[in-house]
Amino acid sequence: MATMDIKTFVNVASVLPAEQAVLIRGPHGIGKSQLVKKIADDVVSEDNTKGLPLIDRRLAQMTEGDVIGLPELVDGVTRFCPVDWLLRACREPVVLFLDEINRATIEVQQCAFQLVLDRELNGNKLHPETRIFCAVNASPEYQVNEMDPALLDRFWTVDLEPTNEDWITWATDNNVDEIMIDFIRHYPAHLRHSGQIEPGKIYPTPRSYEKLNAALSSAGWHPGDVCGNEPPEGFYALSTGFIGVEASLAFRDFVQNFESQIAAVDILDKWKKVKNRVMKLGADKHNGIIEKLVDHCKTNEWELSQTKNACDFVKVLSGEMVVSFFNSVLETNNVPNIRSVHKFIGMLVVETVTAAEKA
Repeated sequence: MATMDIKTFVNVASVLPAEQAVLIRGPHGIGKSQLVKKIADDVVSEDNTKGLPLIDRRLAQMTEGDVIGLPELVDGVTRFCPVDWLLRACREPVVLFLDEINRATIEVQQCAFQLVLDRELNGNKLHPETRIFCAVNASPEYQVNEMDPALLDRFWTVDLEPTNEDWITWATDNNVDEIMIDFIRHYPAHLRHSGQIEPGKIYPTPRSYEKLNAALSSAGWHPGDVCGNEPPEGFYALSTGFIGVEASLAFRDFVQNFESQIAAVDILDKWKKVKNRVMKLGADKHNGIIEKLVDHCKTNEWELSQTKNACDFVKVLSGEMVVSFFNSVLETNNVPNIRSVHKFIGMLVVETVTAAEKA
């Protein structure tokens, strides 16, 4: 099954015609609702105004009366009174988000079928600029109804698989604690559980980290304020209720030992910011950072600023470490990185080796 990251999804969804319904499939907690909200905020209408109101409805919590409305008698004839949100979607352009469509009853699914297929329900036609987004929690642990093939083929269907970088970008823009973001950079596997699900067990999701961040902030236990020390009593217990035992243990240890947690991207992108932390570490940690940089160098082409940061880091180390770093970069066979590293420390390496030979 082909998957799509958030950036690609947004780029494609933004060029679809308004009448094309979209179905987002993916596990819970990856931010489907927030993603539709962002799209609603960014839509440009025909009159060049930006943003449309979002109408968010959970179909799993609704009966057919909540969609088609209740019957009334007018002039001896029974008709259905349209519900308020449907009437609004007909009178003005909105983004209509129908969530958990595969957990709805068959009757509610049939109502959704008519909205998607005909863009109307009981004679009430959607506004031409109203857009329909639907979402399903697609994972074996959910009890769901199978989607009607006649309904499914009316959608542009996306199997959404956000990357860790998608979450880091979102978290950075939404004031998530920087230490929590660094934790995911170091341990990306803890962002979302993969594999077998045990019933009743708590597992981390991107959404649960958002909730944990808010809870820690409310308690006054910002990871950025307590890092490098024993976390407050209750820090671990609070975390387990959101991200489970395994991720909470790793997160607590990461916060407590934060001073020694340095990733390759910290050196490449934030050298001046982390320099003081790095200088407090011992030679074994410095060698470990060099290994991380070399691993990163193998599969990534560094920008010139990143190469300079890496070289500025090794320049503060011993001559032996400088030469070791240079030789290890040569062994990666990443020619662009080799050239830029040579530009910054090539002469230093020559001087260091020459001095060692004369000693």
